[in-house]
Amino acid sequence: MLTQAEADALMAMLKRLAKRETLMFPSLGQSSQWEVKSDDGRESFLIDVQRKGMIKITKCTFQERYHVVEILARPDIDGPPHENPDGEEVPCPHLHIYREGFEDKWAFPIPEDRFTDTGELFKSLREFLVYCNVQDIPPIQGGIA
Repeated sequence: MLTQAEADALMAMLKRLAKRETLMFPSLGQSSQWEVKSDDGRESFLIDVQRKGMIKITKCTFQERYHVVEILARPDIDGPPHENPDGEEVPCPHLHIYREGFEDKWAFPIPEDRFTDTGELFKSLREFLVYCNVQDIPPIQGGIA
């Protein structure tokens, strides 16, 4: 488990995709994953896109993981509300952010200044990559999003 200071430092790091190629956005029911490295190359992360919803075409989850299992950030788009450990219900879209002692169990209203139109999934993925401090983001392509 990470300390809050470690998680905050990992989120703040400048990062780059390990492979510089067009990102292929997954189709409905599919997922995609990309490796991301810190600017100095010492730390590795994974960016996941999951489109599990077959009825709601805009239901989507992005996440940034460290050491495969530590979820640092995860916006949920067009899914169900989330109940925080204190019982507060947070409607979707919401953003899970690593919190020491709770990992990704806490969600917050999605910051509208960082995610400007969650109905546009390609745009939301790009904004999530920017939120995670990924530099030089390539074009994003795929089916309907």
